[in-house]
Parts: sequence; C-alpha cells; structure tokens
Amino acid sequence: MQILQVISSIQGAKSYSTRLSQGIIDKLLAAHPGSTVVVRDLARHPFPHLEEAHLNAYFTPAESRSPEQQEAVRHSDEAIAEVMASDVLVIGSPFYNFSITSALKSWLDHLTRANITFRYTPSGPEGLIKGKKVYVAIASGGIYSEGPMQPYDFAAPYLRQMLGFLGMRDVTVARAEGLKLPEFEPTALQKGIDSVAV
Repeated sequence: MQILQVISSIQGAKSYSTRLSQGIIDKLLAAHPGSTVVVRDLARHPFPHLEEAHLNAYFTPAESRSPEQQEAVRHSDEAIAEVMASDVLVIGSPFYNFSITSALKSWLDHLTRANITFRYTPSGPEGLIKGKKVYVAIASGGIYSEGPMQPYDFAAPYLRQMLGFLGMRDVTVARAEGLKLPEFEPTALQKGIDSVAV
C-alpha cells in the first residue's frame, strides 16, 4: 500500500496537524506492514498560486505546449501523479483563520483539472480520482467540531466537498482541538489519534 502524506503546516516538527498525521500513518503502517510513505511538504516546497499561465497551459494540448507551458503545468502533473499512485492520503491541515492554509489550497487548485481529475457530464460533475481512502488531520486552538464555534469551521466542510468533488468520498476527519485551552491541550493530540480506526 502506498500512503501519501500531505503536510501544510508552517510549524515543522512542532506542528500538531503533522504530528496527528504521523500518528495516523503509524497506525496504518502497523496494520499494513510493508507499506510505503511518500511525503509532500507544501510548507517547505509550496505550489505556486494559480495564474493565467497555468490555466493557459492546462487547456493547451500536451503536444502543443511551449517550454514555458510545460513548466507551468509541472506542479499540477506532479500532484495528480502522486495522488493517483497512492492508495491512502493523509492530509495534515492546521486551522488558520477558520480555514485551511493557502499552501493546501494551492495544492488542491493544481489537483483540480477538468477531464483529468473530474469531468462534467449531463447528470452533473463526476470525480475521476476513485478508490482512495483519505484521512484529514485537523489541528485547532479552539473547539470547532461542536459548540458555539462550529459555524466557523470552514476547513473540514471545504475539504470534504473538494475531495468529494474529485471522487474521493471515503474521508475520515480526525481532530486535535482545543490546543490553546488548558483543559484540553494535554490530551488533544492523543484523543485525535485514538479517534481513528484503520
């Protein structure tokens, strides 16, 4: 089994979302010995935000692309190839201003390609990335899975919708939350790891 770990936190080894992701991966490796892990660190190696050059390259047939267009499409091709080659995705998502990081958004933008990762049909859009299991590891300073701050959670709903749009509907969300609250912080990470069954 091939596991793709997507890191999007800027906090390196201190990151709770990365540590939660790693906890999930450790459980997967224990359950599936011999599996391999491919790491895509978007904080250290961010994808560029989409610009006109990217869109022009996407809609130019591959055999007709200029060298500049071939370079413009490179990140997208890499992201798609990594996802397609993986059986399981573990996406670490810190909670920045109620949503995901701009680095993770850019990765998703490069992953979303008409007629490659989704297509439009008479009955509506169809995701073309199928047969994947996805774990989303969200870390937040407050509690957003329930209670008065739940309406401010734009991370989990967005990721579920985007991944589902692309065909990845088997999504498990794990949370390390309340990390800035003294009564929750000591147990938040382990609680998040323990919430995941693999």
